[in-house]
Amino acid sequence: MLNRWFHRDLSGIDAETVLKTRGVHGSFLARPSKKNVGDFSLSVRVGEIVTHIRIQNTGDYYDLYGGEKFATLAELVEYYTGDHGTLQDKDGTVIELKYPLNCSDPTTERWYHGHLSGPNAEKLIRERDEPGTFLVRESLSKPGDFVLSALTDEMTSSGRRVSHIKIMCNKNDRYTVGGKEIFDNLTDLVEHFKRTGIEELSGTMVYLKQPYYSTRLNAADIESRVKQLDQTSERENMDGADKKIKAGFWEEFDALQKLETKVTKSRDEGMRPENKSKNRYKNILPFDDTRVILQNADPNVVGSDYINANYVANKLMDINHQKVYIACQGCLATTVGDFWQMVWQEESRVIVMTTREVEKGRNKCVPYWPTLEGESKEVGRYVVTLLAEKDATDYKIRVMELTAPHRNEPARTIWHYQYLSWPDHGVPQEPGGVLSFLEQVNIKQNELSSSAPMVIHCSAGIGRTGTIVVIDMLIDSIDAKGLDCDIDIQKCIQMVREQRSGMVQTEAQYKFIYLAVLQYIDSTKVTRKAVMETETEYGNLSINPKHQKASRKASAKKNEDVYENLGAKGKKDVKKQKSEEKKSGSVRKR
Repeated sequence: MLNRWFHRDLSGIDAETVLKTRGVHGSFLARPSKKNVGDFSLSVRVGEIVTHIRIQNTGDYYDLYGGEKFATLAELVEYYTGDHGTLQDKDGTVIELKYPLNCSDPTTERWYHGHLSGPNAEKLIRERDEPGTFLVRESLSKPGDFVLSALTDEMTSSGRRVSHIKIMCNKNDRYTVGGKEIFDNLTDLVEHFKRTGIEELSGTMVYLKQPYYSTRLNAADIESRVKQLDQTSERENMDGADKKIKAGFWEEFDALQKLETKVTKSRDEGMRPENKSKNRYKNILPFDDTRVILQNADPNVVGSDYINANYVANKLMDINHQKVYIACQGCLATTVGDFWQMVWQEESRVIVMTTREVEKGRNKCVPYWPTLEGESKEVGRYVVTLLAEKDATDYKIRVMELTAPHRNEPARTIWHYQYLSWPDHGVPQEPGGVLSFLEQVNIKQNELSSSAPMVIHCSAGIGRTGTIVVIDMLIDSIDAKGLDCDIDIQKCIQMVREQRSGMVQTEAQYKFIYLAVLQYIDSTKVTRKAVMETETEYGNLSINPKHQKASRKASAKKNEDVYENLGAKGKKDVKKQKSEEKKSGSVRKR
């Protein structure tokens, strides 16, 4: 194993199958050439087909038969995945190496951190400051080998010394640290040395006491991680009595909560006396650096540009493909006008509401729309008309018209999705309903061809809102990079929390994100397997893009059924608004 994109036992046919069922455009892997022993092949998915590029190994260097020359296969791949070299097929088609299709990790143990540098490993372990803390990572200097990094008792000028012990992987995929002991897998090796300790060449003993767990994982292996995190661990309390405590999800979420205390960003605008009444909860305020600023506010009125809302960008994606959301609190009676001003200003066409208006007798969000079809409601300088309303499974869809009488611009159609099956102070029993709901929302967002942010809110705009945003971000990342991409749910939430405070509020919500991603991956695997079996039956291994989109088309059909049931007036109004928007070209491209 040179790198996780290197598959040592894969044939060309198997590479095509793997790339078509698990990859996306730009997914690639490297493998030994079956025809020319000693050479290698680079298999790349280009659109819906897979192309194979021969890599020559002369014994002195690696090259693409006449191209740039490299000392290692890893350097060659790194060169062409960067902005240096361009690969072209025989017909001139540009071949992009964008997303490595990785092998599964050599172990699903949570102490395995994959691609982690020595300095970063030292930083993580030293922060824990408990001698015996350890982790295992890939060797960056010798791909295929591993390194066991452990914190010792020995003090240095920069803190406790971290010992880095090389773990060598031989040709038979067995592991050793250089002594007589040879192990079948990394787990057996670590468990052995947890009992005995490891003697360094200097004679110093290194002990492995508590693992430093990683939250990174190969998306395709999420089922194993969920099973691990779902377990409870038995520990002994001070009195010696057995005591069951929560582990796994709780440990990861607790670590996330501790990181939250280190985020020190100003929230001065929300704290202004003039703005305090605009906050549903006095301590849940938007960060100043990402807050939505209401434009054309009256300069003579302090705080007139304020609304409790933040932009949240999906920084898991490349800078040019980052989906932006607006996460905000549920409307108060005094902020409805500000809310619709924000929707108009941002040119948002899709609003996602994840709460009921009242739950357990408590007001969660005032209705900021008319309650009767055909009724109009004046909100500040804007007028909202309810064109149609329809019940779907778990949620309601409302179609509204938003006009700005003070501006000479066409009216806009707004699609409002209200999820009704999310219990207060809890999470849905299973994620299927939320995934279907999100799929409908995204179909509509994509159908409108709008890069404007969708608006998402619950009551405070952090718990359910954060959960929905994080699930959507992770699904987008998996769709873009393939089923075998690396994901890190804890770090994703941390990234989102740096844009709006407190996103994802409870351990139950944290676990729900894992379960939602797991179910999404499982359903995607089933769909792709069915497509491949269908294509193979007809003697054609290439995936038909029509089949690949079958699931989304089925969902779109559900949306169309809702539209069909809106009633004659509702359909007429929606068509009218779409026609006007198309003529005016009012959808802004960002």
